[in-house]
Amino acid sequence: MTGPDDPRDPDALIRRAKRGNPEFDQHFLVDDRVLDRLPDYLPESADRAHVLEIGGGTGALTDRLLAAAPGGGEVTVVERDPDLVAFLREEFADAIGAGDLTVIAGDALDVELPDFSASVSNLPYGASSEIAFDLLPRKRPLVLMFQREFAERMIAEPGEDDYGRLSVSAQHYADVEIVEHVPAEAFDPQPRVDSAVVRCTPRDPEYEVADEEFFLRFVKALFTQRRKTMRNAVRNTAHISGLEDPDAVVDAAEESLMSRRAGTVSPGEFAELAALARRVDPGVVGGGG
Repeated sequence: MTGPDDPRDPDALIRRAKRGNPEFDQHFLVDDRVLDRLPDYLPESADRAHVLEIGGGTGALTDRLLAAAPGGGEVTVVERDPDLVAFLREEFADAIGAGDLTVIAGDALDVELPDFSASVSNLPYGASSEIAFDLLPRKRPLVLMFQREFAERMIAEPGEDDYGRLSVSAQHYADVEIVEHVPAEAFDPQPRVDSAVVRCTPRDPEYEVADEEFFLRFVKALFTQRRKTMRNAVRNTAHISGLEDPDAVVDAAEESLMSRRAGTVSPGEFAELAALARRVDPGVVGGGG
């Protein structure tokens, strides 16, 4: 019997289950020190009553999340590999029987996620972007493992090389920070890249957005032309953003903004421009794809 003072050994779990399967984008975190720290990266104010883990693997992190759960707390794990689902349900049969753990079989992007209070996850790299942007709008505290390059793009500021659509979109929903860099050697099998742990603390942005769907689509469109001036980017990406009259937006906007490039524009400035577009372009509201 293992517990908070005797966590399951990640290497032993892999031996009892199986090694990582490239088909399922599996890289199991085996560094005990990193595993032990992950639950503690949640903000102090986070509600830990129901913690969601996406990509349970062989259960090394699951074990630590169960140990960190408050009395009456619950952990839900989503795992798409049917062999590992069966392994988790056998390995953690006691926790499942006690109602402390639920194992959901399926792809996190396809299954119905529970009403969780926080998430701590070592995400599958191939789907990390899609999963992150499913979780972020739910406004829950998140501690997520990403490829280091992806994580650095999430936290980048205007004017930095890594600043882009991902930076604006992530920071629209939360305060985003890298809390730990994790080398490839911490995983088995080892990925070809280093990783980073990102903490996302939900908060409302300092600017107002009346149409979030359009705002995010507009930002995405403009960053497809990040080397162009904003003037040309607005005009060249109307088919993406859904603008009917991009010239009207350009003419109404400040020249000082239109002469810059997307990589120097702050989220608040994007929001102001998106609001302007909704006012002067009759095709924006309810339009676009």
